[in-house]
Amino acid sequence: MTPADPAILEESVDEAVSEFPRQLTWRDGFVISLVIPVAIFVTLGPTIGLLGGWATAALFGVVAIVGILQNFIFAEMAAMFPNKPGGIVLYAHEGWRRYFAPVGAIAAIGYWASWALANSIFALTCGQLISAQFFSGATWAVSTGGTDVGLAHFIGLACLIGVWSLNVNGIRPTVNLNKVLAVFAVGLMALLAVGPFVTGDFSFSNLNWNLGQDGQAWGGMRLALVFLFIMGWTAYATEICATFAPEYQHQRRDTMKALKAAGAFTLLAAVLMPIGLGGTLGDAAIAADPGAIYASAFEQIIGPAAGVVTIVICLGILLVMNSCTAGAGRALYGIARDDLTIKQLYHLNAKGIPSRAMTADLAINVIVLFFVGNVLSIIFASNVGYFVAIVFALTGFLLLRRDRPDWPRPIRLRRLWLPIAGLLALYNLVLLVVGFLHPAEGGYGGTEEQVIALSILLSALVLFIYRRLVQDRTSLRLREGVEALPEVGLPNRPA
Repeated sequence: MTPADPAILEESVDEAVSEFPRQLTWRDGFVISLVIPVAIFVTLGPTIGLLGGWATAALFGVVAIVGILQNFIFAEMAAMFPNKPGGIVLYAHEGWRRYFAPVGAIAAIGYWASWALANSIFALTCGQLISAQFFSGATWAVSTGGTDVGLAHFIGLACLIGVWSLNVNGIRPTVNLNKVLAVFAVGLMALLAVGPFVTGDFSFSNLNWNLGQDGQAWGGMRLALVFLFIMGWTAYATEICATFAPEYQHQRRDTMKALKAAGAFTLLAAVLMPIGLGGTLGDAAIAADPGAIYASAFEQIIGPAAGVVTIVICLGILLVMNSCTAGAGRALYGIARDDLTIKQLYHLNAKGIPSRAMTADLAINVIVLFFVGNVLSIIFASNVGYFVAIVFALTGFLLLRRDRPDWPRPIRLRRLWLPIAGLLALYNLVLLVVGFLHPAEGGYGGTEEQVIALSILLSALVLFIYRRLVQDRTSLRLREGVEALPEVGLPNRPA
């Protein structure tokens, strides 16, 4: 093996070897990323009720702008490692492995949990909506010891199995379904965000700013920081476009375009939706019944349509689950590929899909759905893991610039981005610390949730040690050597 000429590699990134078929365009990546504004949409009620429409829009705007800035940084790293599936945590691993190799495992499990475990929550939400709207008489329940299981759980199970079966049969069916679902989801968001301005139902007097009220810690700043932390997974997660970098037809161009488009659309939706909803219904009415805001908004704009609202929202949730399944499966496959967790997950089926990783995700989500009664603990643990991954990825960018200055970078940001990356890492670290220490501010529980979040992260170390000592039978090296330049002709390892 010989080191490659950086200039040649920078020109040939689109021909880099990849285990995955290169069949996606930037538009496909953008469609997959529509999971983000839809996820924002289905969680707006409680946030507007507590913070008010103006404050919700402002905080989501800040988070979306930060997400766009981070996407530029992730685009450079995605182009540095064109054959690495799994997204930002593998870039974090490349940056940190020279200093503390387990960082990659911790970031990877945190990131995977944020995408994978969300599916159990979304599946249950979908089941509850359908059950309440169309099967309100089905009130039976059976205890599993951890939770009381009813019809909503079995509807959720059907949703989990449905999106799993779709994803293991190829990326094209996943993208095609997302395109169909996106029509309904984006149409609903546009109707509720823009429709009130057209119909005359909107009034600025309905919007409030509830930050800085008497009795709020740090003059409302702590509450704002906690909600910036809570909002992070949604608005930041447009970086999912980088997870599919090895599958783009023209990787350098498509990766950047997908990240830019996803970030811009999310910013627009994240700001307009809370203003449209709050200005139509009134923040006080939303606070009184956060779960009814969509049916109420529809009724005010186009007339009674509770059943239609339920169906469209559930379609939007399926879009979210579809993207989460695709992203989480590739993340788990990627970390197994880089020797950060058990090797059995390093496998692609005949259609080039990480089916074992997706099946593992399905099994874990079914367990959570039927046996874990504390939903908030899952949401909180996912958020903590995601922010850990973000901080390590941003600092990994700085370490890669310092330790591998000559490594080919088909997308190279100006030096100005170095202090920007440092500030973003510090900002996210502050949000992580404040959000972790004060979960009750956002209604996320307390000590039990904190312990669960730490346990998930620590499980990464157990799997990392097991992979290295038991499966690979190598020494446990906490620091690993790195190449100054990539090597030409490095073959793929067999799946």
